[in-house]
Amino acid sequence: MEKVVLKATRRDVIGKQVKAMRRDGKLPAVIYGRRTEPINISLDAHSASLALGRLTLSSLVTIDVDGTEYPALVREKQRDYIKNRLLHVDFMAVSLTEKIRASVRLNFTGVSLAVKDFNAVLVRNIEELEVECIPTDLPQQIEVDIAALARPGDGMRVKDLHVSDKVRILTDPETMVAVATFAKVEEEPVAVPGVEVAPAEAEPELAVERGKKEEEGEE
Repeated sequence: MEKVVLKATRRDVIGKQVKAMRRDGKLPAVIYGRRTEPINISLDAHSASLALGRLTLSSLVTIDVDGTEYPALVREKQRDYIKNRLLHVDFMAVSLTEKIRASVRLNFTGVSLAVKDFNAVLVRNIEELEVECIPTDLPQQIEVDIAALARPGDGMRVKDLHVSDKVRILTDPETMVAVATFAKVEEEPVAVPGVEVAPAEAEPELAVERGKKEEEGEE
């Protein structure tokens, strides 16, 4: 992936004053790391949101703070889901010559014959792996080809996945990644001549949600 550079400036604005900064189109953020003192920074909200939207938690990004570059990983993104905007971002500065540990997302691809031909159900047991490597070798995602799951009961473990020899997987190799299981079939009641089968009783309606709404109405 091409090098992603975010332009930033140092900021002294903290606390309630940050709201005014956001109204001016700025995104507050912080850079920290084992060898880096915390640096409060400000990014252009629009351009930063576009760039960060394409990145995963294992994507390497360069933060240019007034001319000084900090290689970093995104560690946390605080978002206002109502207004669909970022509120704050935490970046972890890393050394390009030292190994780091990070979580890498799994990307499930392909078609499982167990699902296609035998009506099996694909169950994903994990969605990411813990790995160790140099930051520049950190994959954005690890491919999982479910075509290997040909029949119901077939499964894939961490040891079955393929990654670069520059990346060491820390997750237990025996951990199940995905399995194709038999679909659950509900048995229909068997009709017996002369015997009338009573219809199943409907489950009683729970009043939890209704009660909650009533309480909210009293406020």
